[in-house]
Formats: sequence, C-alpha cells, structure tokens
Amino acid sequence: MKKFVGILCTAALTLSLVACGSGGGEQQSSSSEGQSAEGGSGQVYKFRMGNVAPDSQSSSIAARDFIKKVEERSNGRIQIDFFPNGALFPSDREGIEALQLGNVEMYISAAAPLASFNPKFMVFDLPFIFKSKEKAYEVLDGEIGQQLFKELESVGIKGLAFIENGYRHMSNNRGPITKPEDLKGLKFRTMESPVHTATFNAFGANASPFAFGELYTALQQNVYDAMESPISLYYTNKFYEVQDYLTLSGHFYAASVFLMNLDTYNSLPEDLRQIIDEEAAAYRDAQRKLATQQDEEWLEELKKNGMQVNELTPEQKDAFIQAAQPVYEEFADQIGRDLIDAVIKANNE
Repeated sequence: MKKFVGILCTAALTLSLVACGSGGGEQQSSSSEGQSAEGGSGQVYKFRMGNVAPDSQSSSIAARDFIKKVEERSNGRIQIDFFPNGALFPSDREGIEALQLGNVEMYISAAAPLASFNPKFMVFDLPFIFKSKEKAYEVLDGEIGQQLFKELESVGIKGLAFIENGYRHMSNNRGPITKPEDLKGLKFRTMESPVHTATFNAFGANASPFAFGELYTALQQNVYDAMESPISLYYTNKFYEVQDYLTLSGHFYAASVFLMNLDTYNSLPEDLRQIIDEEAAAYRDAQRKLATQQDEEWLEELKKNGMQVNELTPEQKDAFIQAAQPVYEEFADQIGRDLIDAVIKANNE
C-alpha cells in the first residue's frame, strides 16, 4: 500500500509540474515551479526535499536545520518543503529517479542505490573496505568521492555532500550469528545494491533486495528471516519488534548522500548556489556527529527492548572478511580495479 501511495505522490507531483511549467521540459518546469513573476533577485525558488528515513533519525533532524539556515541566509528566496518517512517515495531508487527527472529537487538517499546510475559507486559497498569512519570520511570528502559526484552530473544529478548511515549490522530470528555458516538458508533482505546481495549470498544466505518502506511488514509476515541495517534504523523503525538477534558485524560502512537536481542547481544565481554549497557542508558535519551519538544511545535502547546483541571478535570477523573476498573479484571489472586499489590504498595510509 505504501508503495502505491508513493506512486500516486510521484504522479501528482509530475502533473503539478506540467501544469505550472513554461513548456521548456520537465527539468525546467521543476526548477521554475512556484517562482515569483518578478525574476532576478526577487525570484523565489520553492524546492521539495525527500528522505525515506524517519523524522527522528540524524539525516532528517540535521536536514531541518539545513533548511532553516538556507531560508534565513537567502532571505526567503529559497523555500524548502521537507518530506521524511518515505512520504514521497517508498525506496531510495524511486526517489533518485524522481530527482533525476526533476519531479523533486532535493533528495537524501543511501549511497548504494547510486550504483544503478554509475557502477563506480559500488566501490563504497564492498564489504569491510573501510577500517574506520575517519578513513571513510577522508575518501568520501576527498578526491575519490568528489570525482564520483562530478561523474553523476552526466545523468542530471548534483552531489552536495556525503553524509552517514553508519556501519551496518546483521539481525535475524534464528539465533546469534558468529560465523558465515550461521547465515546458511536464511531469507535475507538486502538493499537495492548488487554488491550487498552478492555479499550475503557469499556468506551462505538466500539474499535478495527489497524496498525499505515495506520491510517491517515483510519481516512480520516472515517473507524475510533476516536483514542488515545501521543501528539508527533498527531503532527508529522498531525492527527490534520483528528481529530477535543483532550481530555487530560492521560488514559495510554505509554512506548516505545529499543530492540535488542538476538543472535546478544550475538555474540558481551564484550567491544562492554558494549558500547551498556552504550549508550542505555544514549539514554533513553536523549530521555525522549526531549519527555517532544516536548509534551509541540507540544500541542501549535496542538491548532494553529485548534484542540479544553480540559483537564479532576479530577472529570471527576475519572469517567473514575471507568469505567476502570473491565479491571483490566479481565486481572488479564493473567498478574498476584501479578505483578499488585507490580506495584500499587511501584506507591503509
């Protein structure tokens, strides 16, 4: 039902853009919607920002502060309506597609679905590729991450900032997971990322992607036995009600991305683009800090709500690292061996 509502929202947005547009195509209609007739410095730009994460999650909390600062600094020339909780789209893939078409101007997404638009983004999905958050930040904010953002512009997407979902961990209803063999036969939900799905199949699970907005019900109805997610989403989506065992595996470092429709961004005067750029960087830093705080607090809440939590020892984690090595080889040609080597080198410096 939620997916159907998301489709209706997309259709309604598209119809409104066509009605309000100036006949210059979908992208142009989107960037001009709601603008004043005055033009020039008096022009008002009305944007919509979507996010599947709940209102209480760090990406949404920090987004509201971003909106407030942008609206204040622009003296109301930029106005942003925010739609968290998957209100517009039930999955990030659908949200990014709508952004690309100009049916929504800004979108916060997990980074993994960007692989459908540029396979090089799969490098960030490779299991255990980042030793720490700090190393991840260096790669994402540095030359490698910014070059991949630049390449997104060829498909109409502007990357504003890499933010954070945090390390991802495994859960299930059968028992504690301490070795890859414990996953054998589990119906395992993954993100819409071929690397994620291949990784859990390599561990022995029966893995397949599924829309996040419908995941709680799927777990409740035993369509899936197991899942993986950052701590924040386990807590804010109450997955502790439908998952009994949580293993702190840290198998993927999960970046998220703050994106904008490229034509909309380019249509802005230079001073407004500067405001967007500066506040996006501030949003990134504030969100990452809050995400770390929430992970610490909410892990304790998951325990209080009955999840049985175990953490992999270094030896146990190494068994998963070894089991995941074929995934690197499987996707090397799609991602690019040079890119994989560059990320590994940066991670080890």
